[in-house]
Order: sequence, then structure tokens, then C-alpha cells
Amino acid sequence: MADELDLLRQADPVPAGDPRRADGRPLDRRAELHLERLLSGAADGPARAPVKPTTRPSPWWRGPVGARLVWGVAAAAVVLATALTLLVGGPSAAPAVAAPLPLVVHADTAPVGLAELAARAETAAADGTGPALRRGTHVQSWSLGMSDDRPPVTLPRERVVRWLPDDSRTELEVATDPRHPGRPVLTDEDGTPRPVDDGQVLSRHTFPPSWSDAPPQSPPPHDRAGLRAYLAEAAHRDGPLGTPELLDAVALLLDHWTLGARESAAVAGLLSEARGLRPAGRVTDRLGRAGQAYVYDGTGVRRMLVLSASDGSVLGLETIYTRADPAYGVRAGDVMDYSAWMR
Repeated sequence: MADELDLLRQADPVPAGDPRRADGRPLDRRAELHLERLLSGAADGPARAPVKPTTRPSPWWRGPVGARLVWGVAAAAVVLATALTLLVGGPSAAPAVAAPLPLVVHADTAPVGLAELAARAETAAADGTGPALRRGTHVQSWSLGMSDDRPPVTLPRERVVRWLPDDSRTELEVATDPRHPGRPVLTDEDGTPRPVDDGQVLSRHTFPPSWSDAPPQSPPPHDRAGLRAYLAEAAHRDGPLGTPELLDAVALLLDHWTLGARESAAVAGLLSEARGLRPAGRVTDRLGRAGQAYVYDGTGVRRMLVLSASDGSVLGLETIYTRADPAYGVRAGDVMDYSAWMR
């Protein structure tokens, strides 16, 4: 695995210390040669069959609703040690590496505190002209997954869930193009989710009418107290949510609903009360949107929340290793997971 990881890192055309380093930069010929060696299996023997995408891999700190499985950092590090290669864009397309780089926080200006941002969100929601709550979601995500009989993989995906007037819903999921991280490969401008040419469709489903009055399927409240209780129920917690659990619950909410201005203000208000969530500075997220970063340091990992500086809406959430583990080829700063939500 160490040899494969070395080849992967040599395939990066921009040195680690270069300020221009960013996702999406094209590979030069030297990098292409290293990448070809990696894809051919030259690092550790005969070439292996590509891994067939299965279901969406769950982020390591949360699993299906009601059954959260927390992995140890050392166990999760094994997953990070081997990188994904994925063919997208048709049979003539070249394979590309899908491992993202961490977002870069620019601390050259004074960070915006969460209390101030929550106040901005409440002001933005007060005039009634902001966006309305909408059932369904549009999210781009990247997370680690593993297979029992194949090498570990990483798979960037984009998912659109839209509900119809009769309470039926459509769900479309495609693999994003790893050569262009951050570029959406889905469009639903006409209200019908559909893939564009540079994405591979992983799943497409239509579900019959259904409804539930239990969170996160039921509509979220737009006041802090109501939303706090709602998120605790969605997370299946009897007591108050700690900051890590709150971040998980917010991500779960955003995977079911596209929040309106009032709901975003309530979320920002709850986050302003969370312990250990500190402002870090401005950041440009993976979709090119300007935001403010807020970080929470856990054991061996750091969670980075990205909020819109104007209305407090959640743009993204990312998990990054803060502790190196040479035994597994993990370096401080390696990305574990990210999600970027869109309207």
C-alpha cells in the first residue's frame, strides 16, 4: 500500500508546498506515467480488476439512521492508504485520481464569529424574501469506503432527491468526474434530475408516495428550541447533542431537506451555541462558493463546517486527519470525507 500511495502522490503535478496547489489541476506527462503505473498494478504485482461502484459509502463517523458505527482512527486509516481510480466520461476517457485536497482557509482577515453569523442569518430571514424550505436535497460528497474482497476505494458522488406533488420521489446518483473536482455533474434546472455527459450514473430510482412524521422525514422547525429537539430525535438521542453529534445531525437534515432562510437561521443559532466550534477564516468551497470556515477538533480528526457569510446557510462539511500515522501512510491534512450541499 505504501508503494501505491507513493506513486499516487508522485502523480500530483504540483509540489505540496506550492501555493497554486489545488484540486482539478491537469496532470503533466511525468504525473501521467506515475498514474499509469499505479493503475496497472505495477506497485505490487499484477493489475487488478476495477472496483465496481456499489451503494453510497457512509462517512466513517455516521452510518444509517439509528445505527451509527464509529470506526477507530487506526482502522479508518487503512481505508485511506489506497486511492480510487474511476473511469468516467465514456470508454475513451482516461482514468483519473479522485482523492481531494483539504480546503484552504485564508486567515488574512478577521474571522466572523458564529454569534455574528447567526445574527446575519436571522436578519436575512426576517424580511420574508429568502428561499423557502424544500423537501429533497442536492449534495456532492466524497467519502471513504471499503470492500471485503477488493482494495479500499474512494468515490466522489453527486445526488439529487426531488419530491413530487403526490409525495413520490426520484433519486439520482452519479459519479462526479474526478478530473474536475467540485464541478457538478447533475442538473435539475427543469425540475427533473438528469446526468450530464461527464458523469457515470450509479443509481436512478423512483419511489412511491410515502410520508413520515418522524425526523428527519418530517419538516424541520424554524426556531432554535424546536430544531434542537428535532435534531436530537433524528439522531436518536435522549439528551442534549454534543458538538460532534450536532454536526452529524445537521448533515443528516441536509441530506433530506433543502433549508429555507428561517431554517438556516435556526441552524446557525444552534451552531453558535456549540462548544468547541471556533471560527477559522474565509474559505472557498469545492463548488467555488465563498464562505466562512468553523472547525471542531476531535481525537485525531478535525471537522470543518463551511457557512455562507451572508445568510448563515450551511455550504459544506469536511473531515480531515490532524494526526499522521506512518504505519498506514496517513499524513496530517489528509481528507477523510466531505459534503457540499446545493439548492
